[in-house]
Amino acid sequence: MAAARRIASSLLACSSSYSSPALVLSLLRQGSASRVLRGVSTASLIEEPIHPPVQVNYTQLLINGDFVDSASGKTFPTLDPRTGEVIAHVAEGDAEDINRAVIAARKAFDEGPWPKMTGYERSCILNRFADLIEKHNDEIAALESWDSGKPYQQSYRSEIPTVARLMRYYAGWADKIHGLIVPADSQHHVQVLHEPIGVAGQIIPWNFPLLMYAWKIGPALACGNTIVLKTAEQTPLSALYVSKLLLEAGLPAGVLNVISGFGPTAGAAIASHMDVDKLAFTGSTDTGKIVLELSAKSNLKPVTLELGGKSPMIIMDDADIDRAVALAHVALFFNQGQCCSAGSRTFVHERIYDEFVEKAKARALKRIVGDPFKKGVEQGPQIDEEQFSKILRYIKSGIDSGATLVTGGDRIGNKGYYIQPTIFSDVQDEMKIAQDEIFGPVQSILKFRDLNEVIRRANASRYGLAAGVVTKNIDTANTLMRALRAGSVWINCFDVAGAAIPFGGYKMSGHGRERGIDSLMNYLQEWSIGKGGKCEKEIAQWFSTLVMEKAVQYIRRNSKILQCHSR
Repeated sequence: MAAARRIASSLLACSSSYSSPALVLSLLRQGSASRVLRGVSTASLIEEPIHPPVQVNYTQLLINGDFVDSASGKTFPTLDPRTGEVIAHVAEGDAEDINRAVIAARKAFDEGPWPKMTGYERSCILNRFADLIEKHNDEIAALESWDSGKPYQQSYRSEIPTVARLMRYYAGWADKIHGLIVPADSQHHVQVLHEPIGVAGQIIPWNFPLLMYAWKIGPALACGNTIVLKTAEQTPLSALYVSKLLLEAGLPAGVLNVISGFGPTAGAAIASHMDVDKLAFTGSTDTGKIVLELSAKSNLKPVTLELGGKSPMIIMDDADIDRAVALAHVALFFNQGQCCSAGSRTFVHERIYDEFVEKAKARALKRIVGDPFKKGVEQGPQIDEEQFSKILRYIKSGIDSGATLVTGGDRIGNKGYYIQPTIFSDVQDEMKIAQDEIFGPVQSILKFRDLNEVIRRANASRYGLAAGVVTKNIDTANTLMRALRAGSVWINCFDVAGAAIPFGGYKMSGHGRERGIDSLMNYLQEWSIGKGGKCEKEIAQWFSTLVMEKAVQYIRRNSKILQCHSR
């Protein structure tokens, strides 16, 4: 152990003399030195951050199929969370640019080909888009991590492939949106049909920029709508890049318009615009209230809200403690703790509480924090100075309110927005760290005695986005999954997601659902047609003609395939 300390001390003392990050990493991998340093941010061992393998080519607004400057000519800097330095200057859209984008989207909807295309034709474009995302996976992942600070391996292996998966999922739905013939209480023929709602305004957050982009544009485009989308000011780069790929895939001009800018100007202009037919917002609950109010004060456009959370992670006394610690760790610390569904209230049964706290501490100390472009790093920097400072204030609040700081509690280094993985024990329900959405790497561990108590306390929150349970008892699992007031409940797992699985919350975590078939209904207008008895022959003739026309179109489109099959 003494030798290991000497090696570690030597490495830390002379790390600045190593010009190659690879050399430092190879030394860290040597035996006991690696074990000693595993809980130390390797960012402190590197003078300069790794340069991402990508260039920034798109920094203008996308309006009507062209990349253009903002009407004001203003730009704003998007920053590297690893250093706080400028990556690029991006066009700053405001109300005038939003209006330009809405005009383009309205014209594309009313006069353009997109809503009039068959669902199959739209699905082909979305599938080509998915192909291009997969082709450019490396560059997209690099932009995503550079702008947001999330580990590159997370972007490269998980998030960007999931964007392509989502596009294929919604491409599959594009030609399966249909109506119904329903019985009437009279001698009438009644059809219930669906049509695209029109111009959709969409506002996405910074914690999962491209995943939220896909959640929003996928169902809207599959249904035949046009879009004005505002990116988060902290992370505009990746959405602009992939939107260029969508144009390359064949999306007509004006169907998707992307505006980078700030909430009080560009975001408010979308929410209050009289010619936006539908609004979807993901972000904080406080901002969600403003968005809803602006919608109500303008044209009463329907609004989908995916907002904040303070999700309980309940560890029963029969749980495998090692597994429970691992699950609770991921539930909270994933994506630097910047996740709306994060299991940020860890309820642990009193019989296993002390052991759980010690093992949770040991796991947090092993968490590798550092440059997100370095292989093996689990946690990068927080998104920006504002969020960084907010998290540190919450940590101070936890200490001041009497919670026990088990580990962490401070920044890492003096450059960038890195924060130590932090754990509090002896947390009480009335403390701010147990009530507010911190959105950072801060785990609060609370003690409970029995099932009824933990149900009551878990539900005693203004949020209801998600919940996790770890138990071996099927009766306990069934009781909790029905009792917890949350949009997603995960038993012996956490954050299980998929293109077909709906996601959304109860209470102040928002309303409406994203992903899955439910998300399509957000972008469709439902209407009914009733026809009297004299029209029966005309209806039958119209239907027969329509079927024949569609059949001929299909045969012509797929004649080569049909010929191959006939052989």
